[in-house]
Amino acid sequence: MNGWTGNFLRVNLSSKSAKKEAYSEEFAKKWVGGRGFAVKILYDEVKPGTDPLGPDNKFIVALGPIAGIPAPNTGKAVVAAKSPLTGFYGDGNLGTRVSEQLRKAGYDALIVEGKADRPTMLYIEDDKVEFLPADEVWGNGTYATNDWIYGKYGKGAGVLNIGQGGENLNRYSVVRSLEGRAGGRPGMGAVMGSKLLKAVVVKGSRAIPQADPQGMKTLGHGDLKKVGQIDKESGWSIQGTTGVLSFCNEVAGLPVRNFRKTHHPDAWKLDGERLNNLRIATYGCPNCTMRCGITIHDHEGREAELDYENIGLLGSNLEIFDFPQVGSLNYLCDEYGIDTMSAGCTLSFYADAIDHGAVSGDFKFGDAERAKELLRMAAFRDGKLGNLLADGSRRMAREFGHGSEAYAMQVKGLEVAAYNCKFIPGQALAFGVAPIGAHHREAWIITFEIKFTTRESYGPEKAAKVIELQRIRGGMFESIVACRFPWIELGWGIENYPKYFNAVTGLNWTVDDFWKVGDRIYSMIKLNFLREFPNVTREADYPPAVWFDPANVDTEGPIAGKVLEVEKYDGLLQHYYDQRGYDKRGIPTKATLEKLDLSQEAAVAEKFAKLA
Repeated sequence: MNGWTGNFLRVNLSSKSAKKEAYSEEFAKKWVGGRGFAVKILYDEVKPGTDPLGPDNKFIVALGPIAGIPAPNTGKAVVAAKSPLTGFYGDGNLGTRVSEQLRKAGYDALIVEGKADRPTMLYIEDDKVEFLPADEVWGNGTYATNDWIYGKYGKGAGVLNIGQGGENLNRYSVVRSLEGRAGGRPGMGAVMGSKLLKAVVVKGSRAIPQADPQGMKTLGHGDLKKVGQIDKESGWSIQGTTGVLSFCNEVAGLPVRNFRKTHHPDAWKLDGERLNNLRIATYGCPNCTMRCGITIHDHEGREAELDYENIGLLGSNLEIFDFPQVGSLNYLCDEYGIDTMSAGCTLSFYADAIDHGAVSGDFKFGDAERAKELLRMAAFRDGKLGNLLADGSRRMAREFGHGSEAYAMQVKGLEVAAYNCKFIPGQALAFGVAPIGAHHREAWIITFEIKFTTRESYGPEKAAKVIELQRIRGGMFESIVACRFPWIELGWGIENYPKYFNAVTGLNWTVDDFWKVGDRIYSMIKLNFLREFPNVTREADYPPAVWFDPANVDTEGPIAGKVLEVEKYDGLLQHYYDQRGYDKRGIPTKATLEKLDLSQEAAVAEKFAKLA
């Protein structure tokens, strides 16, 4: 079939066996690729109650029909598994040469099962699969591991690897590739670590099947130049994602002091202009012409790659306003292979819990040196405190008690991204209903909410916008698989992506065809969650309680005296459920699932609904 190789590679680390598995064209059209493939495979093959860190969990690398094809920002891969952090489906995407090399090797997904008997590196070259000892790099950080692999196989190889965080089962450890590329916030690195899988290395030599390879080549290369020119003219890459920091500070949307505050007078010290002045290099993903990985020298003189999320959560949210120190914290997260967002939120929660008397400790906001030590402890699970930090803010709060769970900044166990929604109702909803937990990737509506609508509104238009963005961002982009930045940041029309899809598949899809696929994927993730937590209430789709707390109001600034209102938020949530076709507990109805061609799953959903 054109656009897809039609094959998965299934690898069992316990038996050291590998086999190629064909899948149907019907399956390809129904799930498209990437996140669609991953959620379906995990739903079918990983039973409810499976230990995420046990051998029966499966680690998946999934690609889409345009992944690796030369076109704007197609160098992405999805990594997925049952999450050790949240307890249900988890995933992430990252820029990596695996996106091209695995498809050239003849596969659209890699399914890893079992557990190795020693630290192992999986080497894939076309039909050859080798299980190689990784003792030489086990215990090393991701940078040294990458260098070791490139020294053996060349920099053209596709590489995924983990650091000490993954090896020691830190629940928010990530998968790393290339320079600052990382993905899999809900603990995908820990799943690799639990299987003693240190790295995956891929080389492929085959042509990726395409309906119109010459037409796609002309279209893709031409559009790469166009997107590069738009970036050059707009100057977006001068600051990259960090340009949003000053905006968030101005509109009271910046995380400060564990999200207690929404802006800070020293925030300018961490803005995009300051970062650009310190720039020493810039990195990007394969097929990217708007590179956003801006590196500086950190406090110790190393190269550290920064973007808005890690500056917001390792910087302002910890009240650290020294760029080299923030760079050091980010470098350590990358080296250890732990998520910068969850790490920042977990540290800020710890400082906040000490402030509020929930626990005793010596960590204070603004203490960069102690923060570095805490990151090391979390990565290595060093002592009781290291173990607590490695488990994330929700588990820490349940251990501490004293009402601290109210200010553990997470949803469904995944820490929130760097947007303070104390009074941004639509983005609070986006975090609340994000399918894997509070990830900004699913829907980012702050500019729409503040610039193009009434900020105070809890109306149905905001629910509609969240769904629209989920369909585009978490649905289409995560299944085809490609980066959303040309569309978001440069205005590269959404209609271009069906053009690429059609050129490689020979189909004639429009953007509307992808909406049904996106809705199907979101329903499947929701059902995956419900299978693990069948008695859950609608409050699972609420943001952190502190955003509703009248005692947490700003005393000055643009939202002085305002916080989210529980009853109004609940009404906004109901708008979302109604428009999605979910019941009052957030369960997709039988009619909704049948409309999405999920009749078999509809029977399961009915059982959940009866538990209300």
